[in-house]
Amino acid sequence: MRIDVITLFPDLIEACAGAGVVGRARERGLLEVRTWNPRDFATDNHRTVDDRPFGGGPGMVMMVGPLRDALERVRAAGGPARTIYLSPQGARLTQAKVAQLARGPRLVLLCGRYEGVDERLLAEAVDEEVSIGDYVLSGGELAAAVLIDAIGRLQEGALSDAQSAQQDSFSDGLLDCPHYTRPVRDAWGEVPAVLLSGDHAAIRRWRRKQALGRTWLRRPDLLARVELDAESRRLLDEFRREYVTARDQAEAGKDRTG
Repeated sequence: MRIDVITLFPDLIEACAGAGVVGRARERGLLEVRTWNPRDFATDNHRTVDDRPFGGGPGMVMMVGPLRDALERVRAAGGPARTIYLSPQGARLTQAKVAQLARGPRLVLLCGRYEGVDERLLAEAVDEEVSIGDYVLSGGELAAAVLIDAIGRLQEGALSDAQSAQQDSFSDGLLDCPHYTRPVRDAWGEVPAVLLSGDHAAIRRWRRKQALGRTWLRRPDLLARVELDAESRRLLDEFRREYVTARDQAEAGKDRTG
């Protein structure tokens, strides 16, 4: 897969996309990331890419001309591509959306700066806007880096263990279960015995129950969207009972010691 990024800060994108899983995916030829600076397409001596907004107001707006020329060069270099503008006004990024985008051959990511991008470019040249959350960043570069990382790790062969992506949070609509490693015993607690049992069926059941319970506790909105089978409903009910019992016992203990 190829991702082209139009950005005023190409070094930031390169730094983020050059490390970890995404960096290895690029080294293996599974993912290609290229950056394009709109200043290279400016027509004046100062390489101007922004100007004051019509109607007044604070800040500056990125001009349509340099961005359009950059986008045309990008498309000419690799053919048609879905163009995404990283914006807090876009649809919220989800794992399902990441998986959809990861299946395509090519993306163009447009990173805004200042007060944003001239609306005419968005109306004519952008296929969709994507947001990574309900907050404002200084520009789209960090959001683009998030999207590149999320897409890159889903490329076949990017992860050392192909099952890792299947077990991630949100892959099945739920949060991930807890994970443990050595040592078995520590001052801050012990590894649950079931994980040491070697009983793979019991381990799978425990992990499923914990994922359901953790989602119920932390993101009930996600749980409301998932259609649970009979076994999952039983596991969730079991988790709830255990959680309530443990909570009541802890409160009773506090009362006795208080």
